[in-house]
Amino acid sequence: MNEARVHEFVHKALGDVGSALTASLVVIGDRLGLYRAMADGRPTTPGDLAQRTGTTERSVREWLAAQAAAGYVEYDATSGRYTLPAEHAVALVHEDSPAFVAGAFQAMTAAMRAEPKVREAFRSGCGLGWHEHDPELFHGVERFFRPGYNANLVSAWIPALDGVQARLERGVQVADIGCGFGASTIILARAFPRSTFVGFDYHRPSIESARQRATQNGVADRVRFDVATAKSYPGSYDLIVSLDCLHDMGDPVGAAAHVKQSLGPDGTWMLVEPYAGDKVEDNLNPVGRLFYSVSTLVCTQASLAQEVGTALGAQAGEARLREVVTRAGFTRFRRATQTPFNLVFEVRP
Repeated sequence: MNEARVHEFVHKALGDVGSALTASLVVIGDRLGLYRAMADGRPTTPGDLAQRTGTTERSVREWLAAQAAAGYVEYDATSGRYTLPAEHAVALVHEDSPAFVAGAFQAMTAAMRAEPKVREAFRSGCGLGWHEHDPELFHGVERFFRPGYNANLVSAWIPALDGVQARLERGVQVADIGCGFGASTIILARAFPRSTFVGFDYHRPSIESARQRATQNGVADRVRFDVATAKSYPGSYDLIVSLDCLHDMGDPVGAAAHVKQSLGPDGTWMLVEPYAGDKVEDNLNPVGRLFYSVSTLVCTQASLAQEVGTALGAQAGEARLREVVTRAGFTRFRRATQTPFNLVFEVRP
């Protein structure tokens, strides 16, 4: 027994406990407007911040100290004031920024609430459906993914597909499979006003939210949202997009086969999945840690709760995804582009 390694590991484990607790404190700061009130970059006392946010000074004082210890805010011991650096405000306050991460904390703390259900699913093998999670998960996931879609979908991902941007500009029919709250559908609709869009998701509450957001964004005349599964949605489309959802499906091969059937002549399927290497050892890094963890709590369980239950997981990797689409009958599959968090594939019959 190497005592030094024991102490080293305990130190790491306690650091992880602190990180988990920090996640809850970030959600508190986000939901109570504490970060927004500090976004001007001015040093503040706990009392000042409490007064501006309608909260109590004692709780805010403890929250600020914890945030300073975690490195989220800065503390000046001479004045007793705390500051939110502008670089941190970009990630914690500005929802249109590609760096915005508050939604991730909202989603992951919600996912953690399902721990008793997931523990039972480990024993039963029956999984846990997406719809069985705390609703905060759905809102947090949308807030987490939307900044990345805003930053990349129109400016980088669509242009990386052969001839697709020009077709969208002329006007085509587009389906967004597993659309959730419709963030990606609405982004595309606003960018390509001559095309029409329909988003499908099996989760009715998400579809209802998506319809409201389409109206709020002024695109309801060209965007429709309907409840349907990835193997049952109707229609024929020139472009089909599936963003960060194929790995959650119980039967990804069946879903891919339905995409092939639903594509019109010379149609394209844009498949976007979490960034991953093909081997476990390729993913033993901070991004892989995040994706493996959320996959354990959410993605793998969601797939196991459905028919077939393939359970690709959020770190499937390019080789496994190629196998899925090839088994579905596609003959052309290429990595069109990538980000540190996503792989973007162009798939054609």
